[in-house]
Formats: sequence, structure tokens, C-alpha cells
Amino acid sequence: MSDVLSKKQQFSLKKLNKSLRKSTGQAIADYNMIEDGDRVMVCLSGGKDSFTMLDILLELRAAAPIHFEIIAVNLDQKQPDFPEHILPEYLQKLGVDYKIVEEDTYSIVQDKIPEGKTTCSLCSRLRRGILYRTAKELGATKIALGHHRDDLLATLMLNMFFGGKLKSMPAKLVSDNGEHVVIRPLAYCKEKEIEAYAKLKEYPIIPCNLCGSQPNLQRQVTKNMLNEWDVKFPGRLETMFTAMQNVVPSHLSDTALFNFKEIDKSSGVIDGGDIAFDKEPIKHHTEDITPIETEYYQQHQAVKIKQLI
Repeated sequence: MSDVLSKKQQFSLKKLNKSLRKSTGQAIADYNMIEDGDRVMVCLSGGKDSFTMLDILLELRAAAPIHFEIIAVNLDQKQPDFPEHILPEYLQKLGVDYKIVEEDTYSIVQDKIPEGKTTCSLCSRLRRGILYRTAKELGATKIALGHHRDDLLATLMLNMFFGGKLKSMPAKLVSDNGEHVVIRPLAYCKEKEIEAYAKLKEYPIIPCNLCGSQPNLQRQVTKNMLNEWDVKFPGRLETMFTAMQNVVPSHLSDTALFNFKEIDKSSGVIDGGDIAFDKEPIKHHTEDITPIETEYYQQHQAVKIKQLI
């Protein structure tokens, strides 16, 4: 595929691949996601994220000092006009072990959810149950999902805005049925890099017709907000994600997380003391802003200037 790309595109592809491999490898190492002898079930939806995840994991497996298996699994939910041939043909060409699971969850969702209401919740629960069952049948030790850094940030904001909880998607956790370990290898990867990478790789993207017609979902609205921030304030998302990894329980308000009742003057200064109103240095993490992000920002600004003229 890359031999038909221009030199500039080949350079961009190589740079993106290096960045995504580094971020994925770091996440796997930080959370000990994949161990020697693992059988990793890679959930392939047909979207840009899961295609990229499979691609990067295959590359990392080839270079890893440990041995682990990969099997790609796609859930055919029997959506109208779903192109059933695309993924089998792609995976056969790639030489990857795979399994296509056929379950008509589409009809169930259409029957149970009134027209105009959000389908994601029921669809997600049905999909999870089927994937857990499949993982057990395949003897998978890990279930890999394609959520990236921006998904984690959007989930954090959604839980704050609508759930009253300070939580997000975990990079690694035991499944809600208690039988599997779920991992998110792309947890450190930026969506804009995945999107650019997928475009250059020309993956055979399959759109989701079930929820794709619901543009006003709160998750999409929240993601749009984050994307706006990313353009207007480069580095903000990086700082937000760093905050998710740098929690200070003593400066929040959860009495179950920190023993506020036992604090007295003999406790000493805790985590810097009461400095909430002090002016703290703000790091913009400009060193983390990639040339691709800079180019995107400059192009966006150029468009805005043209609109003003």
C-alpha cells in the first residue's frame, strides 16, 4: 500500500506508526497488559480505532521478547446492508486468526428502544455479553478494546457532567462478569493520530448504521467540545490526561478515599497544604505537541482567518 503513497505521505505514515507504537507499547508496559503466553482477543469493529489496534499489536508481537497469540473477533450484529465480506477478506489477506460471531442484536435494539431514543446503552450491554462468551469459548486470557486517550477523556467528562462521579474508562480492569481481563492498548494514543494513520493505511472502514444517525448523543457533543479545546488550546488535552494519572485524594472531597475526619494540626502539611488559591505554574506541554498537530492547528487558524476576511 505504502509504495503508492507520495514521499510526504510515506514520511507521515512512518512518523505516525512510530508514535502509535511508542504510545501503545508504553501503555502495555505501564499496566502490564500483555504477558508471556497470553491469548489476546482483539475486538475488531471495522472502525479506524480497532483496525489501528490490530495493526500495532501485530507489529509489537513480532518484536516482543515474549510470546503471545492474537485472534481477531468481529461481532456481526446483522445491521442492514452490513458488508459481511470485508473483514474476512481483509483478515485472510493479513494472515490473522479470526472469528466472525453472528448475533442479531440489531433487531433486539430496534424492538426494545423507542424511535429517537439512544441505542448505545442496550447495544453495548448486548455486545459485551456476547464478547465475554466468545472470549471464554476461545480460551482468551485478555480482551483488547480499541478505546483511545480521547475516549478516556470524554468518559471522564461525561461522568462528571451527568453521572456525578470522577471516573473514566480504565486501561486495564476485570470484566463486569468477573471472568476476563479487559485491556485498552490505545489508552495513550491520540485520536487525531489514529485518524490520520487509518486514512493513510486505507483501512476498509465499516460505518455503524445503528448509532451513526444519532449525532446529538452526549458523548459526541462532549468529544466535539474536547476537539474544540484541542484546536484553540494546544496541549490542554495532554494536561487533562496527565491529571488523570496524577490524582491527589487529599485535595478532593471523597471521605471514603481519604480520612479527612482524622486530620488535626498534628497531621502536618498534607500534599502541599491549602494552596488552592495560590497561583500555580501551568505547563502547556508544548514538547508533546507533534508536527502533525501543529500543522493541523495552523491550517485551522488559516481557515478562520479566511472566513474573517
